Amino acid sequence: MVNLELYKVFYTVAKCGSLTKAAQELYISQPAVSQAVKQLEGQLGVSLFNRTHRGMELSAAGGKLIYKSVEEALTLIENAENKLMELKNTPAGTVRIGATDTIFAHLLADKIALFNSRFPAVRLELISATSPETLNQLKEGKCDVGFLNLPIADDDVKFYNTVFHLNDIFVAGNKFSGLKGRTVRIEELQQYPLLMIEENTVARRALASFTERLGVELRPDIEVAGWDLMLRLAVKGTGVGCVPREYCKNYLEDGQLFELNVYPPMPSRGIGVALPKHSAASFALKQFLLLFELN
Repeated sequence: MVNLELYKVFYTVAKCGSLTKAAQELYISQPAVSQAVKQLEGQLGVSLFNRTHRGMELSAAGGKLIYKSVEEALTLIENAENKLMELKNTPAGTVRIGATDTIFAHLLADKIALFNSRFPAVRLELISATSPETLNQLKEGKCDVGFLNLPIADDDVKFYNTVFHLNDIFVAGNKFSGLKGRTVRIEELQQYPLLMIEENTVARRALASFTERLGVELRPDIEVAGWDLMLRLAVKGTGVGCVPREYCKNYLEDGQLFELNVYPPMPSRGIGVALPKHSAASFALKQFLLLFELN
């Protein structure tokens, strides 16, 4: 019988694609990881990896044949250990959380810090991705819970109620101070250089849907991939940006940006919680969801 620890090392190397990264995740030395892989290969009588300049790749005649089974076996063992810990009312194991960088930074950071202080034995894996990517990871079992920009509809995951609200607003720096204190109709914004988040995002689609209903087409002068860059450009007077108020509070409070009084105002959006449809939430995940009054 091969030592279970060797399979854990094999699985971690396969997942990380690198001896160095696997060593960091396992908190052991790289030579120890390499030796464990060689030992497992020796006992099984087959090469499990192809060593390439890109890292460690599963071999077709070895690693790829056993990877899925090893992953399922280790998951079953981890679930069994977690159940024993649950009997002691002590959350354990790993909770994999998926969200965008912005959601992590502005909406989840405090909750994550609070959970970590209460349950330090639980390992939190933060997986940064777009909402559509997080949705796919949930369906593929690579993520335990996702915080997604709404609206998103998919019958292959379990959706919960909105846990955060986002209010899209238009902001500008001092270069456009003439807009302060007066009502600006949506169609007037066509006269100013506009900063918008890139087109393939939930936020951009929400803006387009809103303006289309008003018979207005707003075209960006500059498209950006992230909110932080948009806010920096707005401060420098590059244009008028459309951004959730919740993501620019500091800029508004310290006077670097001001909010335009736009009519009609944009409807609020939400951040929702989704879980894999066919996987039961672990005890640790249930405790995390309680922070959002969900369970």
